[in-house]
Amino acid sequence: MTRFPSDLTDAEWVILAPLLPVPEHPGRPRKWSLRLILDGIFYSLRTGCAWRYLPDHYPPWQSAFHYFHIWRISGLWEVLNAQLRERVREAAGRLAQPSACILDSQTVKTTEQGGVKGYDGGKKIKGRKRHVLVDTQGLLLKVKILAANVTDRLGGELLLPLAKPLFARLSHLFVDGGYKGKWVEWVKQTLHWTVEVVQRPDANIRGYWLLEGHELTPEQIKTLRGFRDFKVIPRRWVVERTFAWTSRNRRLAKDYERLPEMGEALMYAAMVRLMLTRLASEKSAS
Repeated sequence: MTRFPSDLTDAEWVILAPLLPVPEHPGRPRKWSLRLILDGIFYSLRTGCAWRYLPDHYPPWQSAFHYFHIWRISGLWEVLNAQLRERVREAAGRLAQPSACILDSQTVKTTEQGGVKGYDGGKKIKGRKRHVLVDTQGLLLKVKILAANVTDRLGGELLLPLAKPLFARLSHLFVDGGYKGKWVEWVKQTLHWTVEVVQRPDANIRGYWLLEGHELTPEQIKTLRGFRDFKVIPRRWVVERTFAWTSRNRRLAKDYERLPEMGEALMYAAMVRLMLTRLASEKSAS
């Protein structure tokens, strides 16, 4: 029985339960079930509720935080994300491991909490930058959170070597114009991947020279207005959709965490919750 929309349904719990670790040394039975623990974690993630403010019908906040913390340290959130991602890909008729990926970043504000932070001069935001690698379906492969003043290129150099050993089939990378130049050659030489830079159609148009007395044509005006109009850019919209998915969770609207690793675990947890919903709905429809 669910109390909030963020709570796991029976169908979702059936999918997730077999993936959770079993205690190596049986001891005293748990006072709180793992399902209730997870409900508390997902409630905090979805609503942005601080751990200490969890509603009374959830386990004590110390228990919910403890499990989230030890699962972060053990890497369980990333493992769950990987296992569910493979199932979602296979359900979509694709191979479990991707061969192409998309790299991008998202700058978010931080709070008064300590920890790593910086100023993104381009976005005019003081905080942290989430460097993410997704497959062509928008499913999260790897995330690295750094100070906002770390450039996209440097963030990519720190993230991609972590992803390469995990995904043997990866061979092609899509990026936006912020990564072009020598960085592309670094990827080719270091990772042996091909790189495709996807830019806006009007990315290189800054203006037009006109003779005195001449006016812009309607096509030229439309091109200049393109800088302000929304455009769906091939491949790049996929990773932007991923950011939209994770940003539904108020805990990720800002980076409230002192440790960047906590924010990374929350990103994986957000994708775990999303994929559970997708898999359960597909199972009920079939």
